[in-house]
This record gives sequence, C-alpha cells and structure tokens, in this order.
Amino acid sequence: MEDEYFEQEAVDVEVSRPKKKDWLLPISILVAGVMIAGSLIYAVGSKSGGQNQGQTVVLGNNSAPAVSGQLPLVGNRDAILGDEKAPVTLIEYGDYQCPFCGRFFHQVESSLREEYIKTGKVRMVYRNFQILGAESIASGAAAECAKDQSKFWAYHDELYTAETKDNQENNGNLNRDLFLMLAQNVGLDMTAFTSCLDSNKYIEQVKKETADGQIMGLTGTPTTYINGEQVVGAQPYSVFKTVIDIALQKK
Repeated sequence: MEDEYFEQEAVDVEVSRPKKKDWLLPISILVAGVMIAGSLIYAVGSKSGGQNQGQTVVLGNNSAPAVSGQLPLVGNRDAILGDEKAPVTLIEYGDYQCPFCGRFFHQVESSLREEYIKTGKVRMVYRNFQILGAESIASGAAAECAKDQSKFWAYHDELYTAETKDNQENNGNLNRDLFLMLAQNVGLDMTAFTSCLDSNKYIEQVKKETADGQIMGLTGTPTTYINGEQVVGAQPYSVFKTVIDIALQKK
C-alpha cells in the first residue's frame, strides 16, 4: 500500500545510467526515491507562485521547528484531542483545503487516533496554517467558533470530510451555508455559532496564526511536530509511527 501511496504523488525523475561507473546507479535510484517521497506537501504559493510541492520528511535531533530554538507549545486556546497528560504531543499545522491535509486526515490521523490517542500515549493539537485563500481562512474561523462550544474536533472532522469529497480548491463550496449545516451536524448552539460566524470573530486570529507559522519557517501543509520533531508532508503512517515510538522510548 505504501508503494502505491507514493506512486500517486510521484514527481518525474530521470535517472541516467553512467557508461562506466555502474555502481552509481543504486545511489541515483535512492536519490530519486527520496525526491518522490518528498512530494506529499502543499507548498506555500504552489498555485499562485508555481512552486513545486517537493519537500522532505525531517527527522533527527537537528530539526529547527520554531523561532529562536523554541518548540511549539500548547496554549490556552488550543483544543486538545486525547489525554491532556499524554507523554507525546503532536501538533499539526494544516489548511482545510489542502489535498494532502485531507489525505493525512483520512489515511493517517484515523490510525493515530486508534493506536496512540485513544490509548493515552499521544495528545493532538491542530493549528491554522490556512494558506490557500479566503475559503481556507473562513473555514479556520468557523472551526474556531465551534471551539467556543467545545466541539472543535467534531467540526474539524466534518470540514475535512466535506472538502475531500471533491478535493477542489477555492470553488465556493466552503461557504456560510456549509458552515451552518456542519454546525447542525455536530449539534452546536446555532444562535451562538451563527453570531460568531457572521461577526467574523476569528478571521484575524486565523490570519495571525497563519502568519506566525510563516515566521516559524513553515513552507507548506501539512507540517507536523511530534514532541518537537518535524515531519513535513502527508507521509505514510509508518513514518509517524516511527517518530512517535522513538518519542515514547525517551519518556
């Protein structure tokens, strides 16, 4: 399954065979594999700026995930999924329109919840890095309104489920009518939610959170931190499992 996973997002890599030093071919293939494995992230400006989606997974103790050497911390506004005292903290920076964030949600996050979050080993936090335009910002603000009623994660799940039905960006489907329908789906107080949504209460906060991510040096979505270790892109579940297990061994 993982081979198929990478093939779906592979970039075209031309590997030429040296005439004499045939021993270089395995190295070329390895490099190509690394390039392919790094294609699973939506880069900032990938639509407007024409940037490539190529990134890599960052592992090890030399990653620099935040400004001034500080790791992302959990704040009062963060909605925690799982045991607040779990030994491992996973922070995802995502965009509700990002197709790779949708892939992470469907193919990785569900397994993380079953194996690590429900068992009290990992707590998860979602941060806004809404880089794909007005619909992304509006979605982030709607989710923040749901957070006011302690229903953030249910609303987060509804947003990704709705958006990944077509995987089309900025096509108008993430709108007020949808936000209200999703609020009803998760059982929110509609008067309070509608007031929060229509007042644009959290638009500026979502924009600031996104800007803060750029200041940190984030270049695309999803970007995830696991006890400070950075994993870039919608990598296979096995990658996240490896990083989490290493973090648990250190506790």
